[in-house]
Amino acid sequence: MSVNRCVYLLSRLRRHIHTRTARSSTGGCHVSPPSSLLHPPHRAAPAVCSRNVSSNSSSPKPPDTSLFVPLSLKTDSTADGAVGAELTQALDKNELLKVLNRFYKRKEMQRLAADQGLDARLFHQAFISFRKFVLEMQSLPADLHIILSDICCGAGHVDDIYPYFMRHAKQIFPMLDCMDDLRKISDLRVPANWYPEARAIQRKIIFHAGPTNSGKTYHAIQRYLTAKSGVYCGPLKLLAHEIFEKSNNAGVPCDLVTGEERTFVDLEGRAAGHVACTIEMCSVTTPYEVAVIDEIQMIRDTSRGWAWTRALLGLCAEEIHICGEPAAVDFIRELMFTTGEEVEVHNYQRLTPFSILDQAVESLDNLRPGDCIVCFSKNDIYSLSRQIEARGQECAVIYGSLPPGTKLSQAKKFNDPDDPCKILVATDAIGMGLNLSIKRIIFNSLIKPNINEKGEKQMETISTSQALQIAGRAGRFSSKFKEGEVTTMHRDDLPVLKEILSHSVDPIETAGLHPTAEQIEMFAYHLPDATLSNLVDIFVSLSQVDGLYFVCNIDDFKFLADMIQHIPLNLRSRYVFCTAPINKKQPFVCTSFLKFARQFSRDEPLTFDWVCRHVSWPLSPPKNIKDLVHLEAVHDVLDLYLWLSYRFMDMFPDTALIRDVQRELDGIIQEGVRNITRLIKNTDPTITDAVQAQGGRRAPTLGGSGKTSSGFVGRTANHGGHKGPGQTMDNSLAGRLIKDGLLTPGLLLQLQKEWSRDNDDDNKGKGRKKKKR
Repeated sequence: MSVNRCVYLLSRLRRHIHTRTARSSTGGCHVSPPSSLLHPPHRAAPAVCSRNVSSNSSSPKPPDTSLFVPLSLKTDSTADGAVGAELTQALDKNELLKVLNRFYKRKEMQRLAADQGLDARLFHQAFISFRKFVLEMQSLPADLHIILSDICCGAGHVDDIYPYFMRHAKQIFPMLDCMDDLRKISDLRVPANWYPEARAIQRKIIFHAGPTNSGKTYHAIQRYLTAKSGVYCGPLKLLAHEIFEKSNNAGVPCDLVTGEERTFVDLEGRAAGHVACTIEMCSVTTPYEVAVIDEIQMIRDTSRGWAWTRALLGLCAEEIHICGEPAAVDFIRELMFTTGEEVEVHNYQRLTPFSILDQAVESLDNLRPGDCIVCFSKNDIYSLSRQIEARGQECAVIYGSLPPGTKLSQAKKFNDPDDPCKILVATDAIGMGLNLSIKRIIFNSLIKPNINEKGEKQMETISTSQALQIAGRAGRFSSKFKEGEVTTMHRDDLPVLKEILSHSVDPIETAGLHPTAEQIEMFAYHLPDATLSNLVDIFVSLSQVDGLYFVCNIDDFKFLADMIQHIPLNLRSRYVFCTAPINKKQPFVCTSFLKFARQFSRDEPLTFDWVCRHVSWPLSPPKNIKDLVHLEAVHDVLDLYLWLSYRFMDMFPDTALIRDVQRELDGIIQEGVRNITRLIKNTDPTITDAVQAQGGRRAPTLGGSGKTSSGFVGRTANHGGHKGPGQTMDNSLAGRLIKDGLLTPGLLLQLQKEWSRDNDDDNKGKGRKKKKR
């Protein structure tokens, strides 16, 4: 059995067990009583089959006390002076230590403290702090001094320390005194009530359900264009741009709103009746006649799902048109039951068929015009494009970190029938937002890195939903290919892909939520000395959600919060900075984020000249892959500036100039991507020359490992920084590439073995020819 098949079966088993466990812990079919606020008395609430959810009377879960960080108290002075010592006598520190240790060992005291919220961990931390306080203070508060003096003299009991110990514990753990208030603030069980404007109207919910290329979004947009006012909410800037242009071309004035851009069709800046936006940017207070929410299945996304939940529950529109997979229909019905709204479902079938081929491609020599090879690694993108062009064919390249303009440029190049480029190498970034004329989708791998709900990165076989989203790009209705084909690069992957596509999509069962700035501010009121990262941790720990929801992963938020914790910012500004969408894997972007926050904290505007000095503008065209990666990072930094400029206009004043520079930079990156093979060759000429030499000798074969015999295609092993056998991490170019993450040690080792094997084969062949002579 192949490695891919083992990984696939294990991931299916894990999901199956998780689903059964989740379902076994929920209730069966029941009729939920309608709320007088959500369901008017004259309208009967329908009976639905729903999982049991937490009720307001349910017992709150215990907090994660590992998140409680004790505050340090001053031990150098007290308002009482030395009154305690004057009334009694000076305390013997040695005797005092014995008394305190006897108190710590008293089980009755530990049980009393537990009733007040001090579990064993907090009790120990509080005692250590209390003991230090008592022993190091020059003069203790008078009441505490007198009690301790009485105990040391035998006139009091050690248990008399308890109220003073608890007073100290609540000073270093202020959350103990306001736990009920914190629980109320973090109660997320009825998020529908967060949007009173939406609850004040009776909305009509229409679900357009169907697979990719079924026309579901088209029908929703047709209704959007005929409405007096409307909002389109999409997952990507590219999709928002597409609807923005389509609407204006149809004679319907439409504005564009994304995190980094505001475009008004009215020259005086008055808002149009229609707006196309990324879903995070939609307004939940502006009234519309029609709203369109695209790709609703992303409501379960562990990072961004909260944005779909907010739009679905909060948009103030007479009609809400939802577009997405049929697997979301039952869940959306159940979610809308909590708002008292019924869901009308329109089902669609795929307009053009696609078929799964019975043969894998197996060799790059078997590529045909209209082929798209899908990878889940940028390194695989580089190596594949290098090998394809070494065979004399041009290819377009699309991956997630490319600027939108460059993606569109590469898509146009691939789609142009007069352009010699007929092959596309891409990541799953093609799954949404790009119109591509693809005949055949070729999965180079079926293993993709995913981030789970705990924020942990893990390699998993792609899900049925992901596979269908990507496979559905083949043979689209609007392209020149009316029928699509799907296959794999490697022979062993093909049965796995067939099995994945044979399953139905897992039904959506939960929607994401995220703490708002207002909720965090209320938390901070009760815990003024806690860091933002710690506030969010405690919030999530105490939060209560019912069976319909989960709290989205907040690791990226906490990463940014910790990065700028030392910079003096007010809480609201700090929160906004930490919601910035940046790639934390890019060191230059993170450094820029830090500098932006520091400059902002000084109340010094971030001018165009300041930014140009920071990014060393003007920039030269890339000479190698490392230069191209840096240019992509600079583009992200300019995106960050624009994102912040719409939230702090006075401090980021030069939006227009930055946008001009970004447009110019996009052109430089486009030129670099067009010459990506030359950049790879400049990065390490010996590798490219070896590939070209091998391409001239014979076509690479594919084995069960999922790699070509050249070692370039497929999964790469040894992703860590460990050196493989026979490798040395020196100052050579190969060593620098490994250090920069552009080449993995495992891939380098495979190259070395392959070149050595090729040389041996050549030498043996020459030897046989000599013998024949």
